[in-house]
Amino acid sequence: MLQLEPHPEGGFYSRTYASDEQISAAVLPARFGANRSISTAIYFLLEGKDYSAFHRIKSDELWHFYAGGGLHIYVIHPDGRGEVLLLGNGLANGYRFQHVVKAGCWFASKPATENSFSLVGCTVAPGFDFDDFEMAKEVELLNLFPQHRQWIKQLCR
Repeated sequence: MLQLEPHPEGGFYSRTYASDEQISAAVLPARFGANRSISTAIYFLLEGKDYSAFHRIKSDELWHFYAGGGLHIYVIHPDGRGEVLLLGNGLANGYRFQHVVKAGCWFASKPATENSFSLVGCTVAPGFDFDDFEMAKEVELLNLFPQHRQWIKQLCR
């Protein structure tokens, strides 16, 4: 139905959209080495105790909540500030249907409760390319951000 496959960061995904038009590398910021789709979108599923390990990408990523329980997105900003974004239905409890993770931030996610699942969507512009994806190395993140040791130890592979 959703045609999900394993994602390198954990969980399962299915690309649902990639724009036909491209943005030329000549007009993109220098961090992009080649042309990119204008935008891309995926379904992303985490179940139970599974988690999306710390990683970062070169574009802003807009997260959308679709079904299941809430999702906690752990973000470490380049300046070392940490925050937890609450994605889900519980608006009265601080959850939101959408959140943005800015380009260059390290981030990881997991379902709010281990006996649930979270089906979300991620829209990226300029479009996602695996060349723009970097998995965190636990030792390096701990050296850079020792104040987030608990998150890093729990959410790195």
